[in-house]
Amino acid sequence: MHPPPPLTALNDLPAQLATAGWAVLDAGSLAALCQLAVPALLAWQPHWPELPPDPHLRDGGRYRKRRHGCFRIDAAGVQPVPHRPHWQPVEYNALHGGFERWFEPLPAALVADPAWAQLLQGLARVADGVRGPAAGAAWFVEAHPFRIDTEGGIGRPTPEGAHRDGVDLVAVIIVSRHNVKGGETRVFDARGPQGVRFTLREPFSALLLDDERVIHETTPIQPVDAAQPAWRDTLVLTFRRGGFQGPEKR
Repeated sequence: MHPPPPLTALNDLPAQLATAGWAVLDAGSLAALCQLAVPALLAWQPHWPELPPDPHLRDGGRYRKRRHGCFRIDAAGVQPVPHRPHWQPVEYNALHGGFERWFEPLPAALVADPAWAQLLQGLARVADGVRGPAAGAAWFVEAHPFRIDTEGGIGRPTPEGAHRDGVDLVAVIIVSRHNVKGGETRVFDARGPQGVRFTLREPFSALLLDDERVIHETTPIQPVDAAQPAWRDTLVLTFRRGGFQGPEKR
């Protein structure tokens, strides 16, 4: 049995991120951070079974479904930007880096939900705390809803292995787990061997990462009962100053 995550109290979040570079919030703390009620987050779960297949997996797998959306957050609030590709340099993603990946956009109903903007703004305040507020600076946010299932017997949440994302703040939010074993989260100091290992289970609990200081991965998943469907649903949000990643930013 993998250990549960060491939870951080909301009042201790700035200190935990400053000292360790990562923190885990339970669902109640994430909701309070974003001035939400937990049921407003749980109401999004029906969007995950509708995710389309990832057309870009280079390991030959069929285990990943996803969508993608981009936003800008500044003093005027949260603004969706025109649909655009996801791009990472090979230095951060050796398997899928270096080329533009187009995915289907986020569901309009999700983006229009007032709770969506509250979630992004709450996490942008955390990013301000990590990097320091900058007058007039915007956060460029990419949203990735994922479903990893066990089609073929195994699913890989991070097929690229332990990695950084090339951003300022990463939020990995568990949406649901069903009939799954494995999926252990591992976070390591980018400068040395120190690390922690735990399993996120509670829907809408969140792992927050200072991407400059830590690397992270999640181990493969397998079904508990091979005769039944099995999946791990997550929402990954990345916050970056200075613009979205793209070939022109190199």
